[in-house]
Amino acid sequence: MGLLTFKDDTMKRKYSLVAVGGTFDRFHKGHMRLLDEAFRVGETVMIGVTSDKFAAAKGEGIEPCSVRMKNLEEYLKDKDADYHVMRLDDPYGTTVTEEAFEAIVVSRETEPVAHEINEIRRERGFRELDIITIDMVKADDGLPISSTRIRRGEIDRMGHIIRRIRGALRRRKE
Repeated sequence: MGLLTFKDDTMKRKYSLVAVGGTFDRFHKGHMRLLDEAFRVGETVMIGVTSDKFAAAKGEGIEPCSVRMKNLEEYLKDKDADYHVMRLDDPYGTTVTEEAFEAIVVSRETEPVAHEINEIRRERGFRELDIITIDMVKADDGLPISSTRIRRGEIDRMGHIIRRIRGALRRRKE
């Protein structure tokens, strides 16, 4: 197993099949960064989106899976790449049943799940996945962009502070 952290474009290795997954609630700049990395290293990218039932465990206010998948497809429509989008009903998806996967792209927040996946793959006699971990994308205040912060109204999907935006709009009206 290789644990890789990409901070620049010095690594050009292409994997045949790469996994990436998430809730993709309030599709934001961090999701874009995660997907862009998966497409950078993978020839084919399998994208797992948590189902409504699975996402419900994360709390209230999460967009329906159909909305999250639509937002994802909207971002992906201009990608010149081979990808497949599927629903996830558990944290692992097909990464623990399909031996063909070679790598998984995760954020620091979800990296522990990638290690669990590799443990299951090892038990099943599969080759471990290379784990490509990206840093969380920061909002203007230096804190990570997250769907939770967007739902709370702290930041927008690009990481801009909402109260600064509202303040600027108020000043413009005056």
